[in-house]
Amino acid sequence: MSRVMKWIIGMVIVSIVIGLLLLLFTFAPGGWMMGNGSFMGDRDNGGMMHGNGGMGRGNTIDLITSDEPAQPLPIPKRLQPDRVTDEALYYTVRTERGEHRFFDEGVNTETLGYNGTLLGPMIELPAGKTVYIDTINQLAEPTSFHWHGLVIPGEEDGGPHQLIGPGEQKQVRLEIDQEPGTLWFHPHPMGATAEQVYLGLAGLLYVTDQAENGLPNEYGVDDIPLIVQDRLFTDDGQLDYDRQMNVDGTVGDTLIANGAINTTFDVTTNTLRVRLVNGSNARNIDFSLSNGSSFTQIATDGGFLDKPVPLKTLTLTPSERAEILIDFSDLSLGDDLALQADGIPFTTFTVRDEVDQDGEWSDAFDGTSASNESSVADRRLTLFGMGNMVSIDGKQFDPDRIDINVQQGSTEIWEIYNREDMMGGMTHPFHVHGVQFRILERDGQPPPDNERGWKDTVAVAPGEKVKIEMTFRETGTFMYHCHILEHEENGMMGQLKVN
Repeated sequence: MSRVMKWIIGMVIVSIVIGLLLLLFTFAPGGWMMGNGSFMGDRDNGGMMHGNGGMGRGNTIDLITSDEPAQPLPIPKRLQPDRVTDEALYYTVRTERGEHRFFDEGVNTETLGYNGTLLGPMIELPAGKTVYIDTINQLAEPTSFHWHGLVIPGEEDGGPHQLIGPGEQKQVRLEIDQEPGTLWFHPHPMGATAEQVYLGLAGLLYVTDQAENGLPNEYGVDDIPLIVQDRLFTDDGQLDYDRQMNVDGTVGDTLIANGAINTTFDVTTNTLRVRLVNGSNARNIDFSLSNGSSFTQIATDGGFLDKPVPLKTLTLTPSERAEILIDFSDLSLGDDLALQADGIPFTTFTVRDEVDQDGEWSDAFDGTSASNESSVADRRLTLFGMGNMVSIDGKQFDPDRIDINVQQGSTEIWEIYNREDMMGGMTHPFHVHGVQFRILERDGQPPPDNERGWKDTVAVAPGEKVKIEMTFRETGTFMYHCHILEHEENGMMGQLKVN
């Protein structure tokens, strides 16, 4: 055997040994693990992560300031019911494939949408009513309609078990019995969720009631939604998911708000209510105002906080929502103020009028803190891994396996632990279907004030333990998973059955 051949064989053996050692260090128990979780940045006293950039290991992509001409912020249309009775509302929602123009130079991008070519409408769900939605799949592949944040039976939840094939139609029945809040809907088919969301499938759900609370509530005027997503476009302006996909979370350099780049909104009132939805596949987003001023957070994923919380920075991980109030009373007519994501302005507000709204919005909060007292956990779940080797409690998703059984009406405390690996690890947004929960503590400390509302997704940083408490009101099979969509599809998901 030649000396060159022996050298090649030796290098192959060395490479294999190094690879095996890296795997051993990554997936061995605590004593082998290295890193301090710094990949995702540190927590500040507001309780959220900073310095995150992108979410994928080795594929960090910073957001860029767009040079696209400014354009008016699109406001998703309020879906009109097909029929209304004293007890019920009837809607129709269909998936569609089409083209959307993101860029001024006339490039059309292939996209997906609900009742249109991109994203979807706002669907109002009045509390105390029954809502029927005819869901129609006009795609050439299966999909599902997941009603993210709704407390409903498992058979109506729209998880991976409730697939709708191409050309098929199904009616769901939703009993709306929860607090007013900003929810959303998106697909959940195993193996296709990440791509379908990336190409545009996401819509808004507003749970509403008739109570007068003084908060801005004129849709599209002083109460606006912002579905915020990052995307990476090809040179010819397309969304090529297969080419751009990263197994640790697909991120992009361009921010879009309600499906548009570099948006503007004319403010005509002193106070503007903004409902933020992080609809990204994987990116944490730090929200702030361009002049460094504070805004006021009034709601979390599932409803109002017990008291308003002033903040200068708010971080939302994928699928988290928050409602904030921005005060324009100190600005003059014609002044601009931009909302930023990771320091990059993406929506500019221009003061066009200074109408003072009727009512005192602070009256909506009685200041009484909800119970966030901690106690011993009923269950402990461990999130771990990277890429294709993510897991919960050392297991990957099996559609034929029930991981947790609970009784209807029971209340449990779960401790979610994000175990570090040799690279430090990633923050995982942990989502539970079919419930709204309370955060009880982070690493033994009470949650920050702006996390004391109802939640369905909680960010868990590397090395952190978070306790949550929830009551299982509805029966059926539900998912719990990381809401980095690529992690979910790689198996970081389990099944909960409520009997």
